[in-house]
Amino acid sequence: MDVMGDKATLLDTGRFVQPSDRDETGEGEVVDEARTRLAAQAGDVEATSVLGAMLLRRGDLDGAEPLLRAATAEGDRAAANNLGVLLHQRGYADEAAGWWRIAAVAGSAAAAHALGRYHRERGDEPAAEYWLRQSAEQGHALGAYALADLLEHRGDSAAEQWMRSAAERGHREAAYRLARALDRRAPHEDEYGTGDGHGVGDRDGISDGGRYGERAGGRSEGAGAGTADGGAGSASGVPAGSATPVPGNEAEQWYRQAAARGHQRAALQLGAILEKRGELKEAGRWYLTSAKDGEARAACALGFLLRDAGDTESAAVWWLRAAQDGDGNAANALGALHAERGETQTAERWYRAAMDAGDVNGAYNLGLLCAEQSRTAQAEQWYRRAAYAGHREAANALAVLLLQGGDATGAEPWFSKAAEAGSVDAAFNLGILFAGRGEETVALPWYERAAAAGHTEAALQVGIARLRDGDEREAERHLRCAAGGGSAEAAYRLASVLDARRPPAPAHELGEQVHEKTECEEWYERAASQGHRRAQVRVGMLSAARGDVVEAARWYREAAEAGSRNGAFNLGLLLAREGSEPEAAVWWARAADAGHGRAALRLALVYARRGELAEGQRWADRAVTLGPGEVSERAARLRDALRQELTA
Repeated sequence: MDVMGDKATLLDTGRFVQPSDRDETGEGEVVDEARTRLAAQAGDVEATSVLGAMLLRRGDLDGAEPLLRAATAEGDRAAANNLGVLLHQRGYADEAAGWWRIAAVAGSAAAAHALGRYHRERGDEPAAEYWLRQSAEQGHALGAYALADLLEHRGDSAAEQWMRSAAERGHREAAYRLARALDRRAPHEDEYGTGDGHGVGDRDGISDGGRYGERAGGRSEGAGAGTADGGAGSASGVPAGSATPVPGNEAEQWYRQAAARGHQRAALQLGAILEKRGELKEAGRWYLTSAKDGEARAACALGFLLRDAGDTESAAVWWLRAAQDGDGNAANALGALHAERGETQTAERWYRAAMDAGDVNGAYNLGLLCAEQSRTAQAEQWYRRAAYAGHREAANALAVLLLQGGDATGAEPWFSKAAEAGSVDAAFNLGILFAGRGEETVALPWYERAAAAGHTEAALQVGIARLRDGDEREAERHLRCAAGGGSAEAAYRLASVLDARRPPAPAHELGEQVHEKTECEEWYERAASQGHRRAQVRVGMLSAARGDVVEAARWYREAAEAGSRNGAFNLGLLLAREGSEPEAAVWWARAADAGHGRAALRLALVYARRGELAEGQRWADRAVTLGPGEVSERAARLRDALRQELTA
């Protein structure tokens, strides 16, 4: 009976007892049938019913019908139910319903289930609910599932109760759907993620939709019109209440039960749960089980597990299998794999296959591929295609491309669209765009949005803006976020804020001063270790202040070699104090060439002491030009003195 849209054959429903495994040759079944036939010929009503069910299961409708009619006439409810099944198979649904009604009134749960499905197919939901409830209340798993499906369709909260009842009786689709319902209601993030692609072949971002899971449709595991009861068969083949509770997450328990009974999507979801929890070996087993049963998404997920384990070749095999079955995620992964190998034509072919499979990330990844090859026009074309389809990162990439081409006006709406859709990078870029125009107040909310989503550079910009506004508390909060995210500039600025709060050092009285490293020093050092030149100079100054000349010299030298003129100047001072004036002059010269006025003045003094008056005058002239004011005044006096000495 095709009530729920499924077309399983009679045997697939499990409504009849399957042949015993004890005799693989079939001889046992032949003997049983012969005995049953003899009993039926002797007038045994139950044997007649069972023999009719045997023939019906075999597909011998002509042989089964007279036997089932004869047993039904004698009041055998199982025969009445199976006669309904036979007539439904022949296409006489209304006549079948009549016999199901007789069997259902006589107490057949299977017939009540079939009759309920018959009425639902015809749109008579009240009658369908009545008969399905009769079946479910008698403990019939398929009846409970069909009733749950009907109630869920209406939005009735009682649906879960009956779905659970069916699941507890071993109905695997019910177990799967119950798990999905529990998952959707859980207060945690969706295990399977949603999101756009953030790069060619990025695992968690190749698919815009749910990562691996999908909601089960309104399909019944047992799709036929009814199930035989009595001597002709069993409802589900699983004793009622056989579910074994598994400690932990309830949804996982039901996924596990459904997966153990061969449900492909349940095995897929269970694999995803285990993978997220870090139990990769077991996750791989369930992915493999689901993939072997033909679930393309499981094959794709298995490919990612293998790739992460370093087995790229095996990963490619499963991705290929999934892609050939129409999985766009796997096609994107194959495209990424070939792109990494430099096989751009093959990569492009797989990205196109992903698009054909309905995965918009294929267009986005094609845009990335073209951009890497400097095929700007083609990249823009693919980005536009993905962006128009709602791909937020493609919209951001398109805006960046337009901005690089000088089209800021065209870039702005795409940044806005991407940012409103949730792209963190686009929100930050929009802030940069407005700040570049001098619209700081417009830029700040976009920086704040990106910062709230964890964007490090956006948090730095918010921190700088708050410092500028005098809101030191908020500035510190954002600078801490940015510094914790790895921003050297944020670490330096945070250290500066903390440094300004430090009380003056107490006057040293007796004994050796014990120096305890403060928090601001720790942030200076973090920034310095990340190559921040001003932080390196500051750490050098702090080291020098506590008498650690070697440490100070190390940090000054790192800053100077990286191009810091202050670092070069301070290193020169340190070397001069240690008696290495020639080397100090080298670093002062480097600092002066970079525009450091004090370094130029120091050089002028060095050359004046040496008697090299012309060279001293040249550096004094340079110091006058470079400043600042105090240095310029001193340098001017020195220059005039040297000039008089030279002309004397």
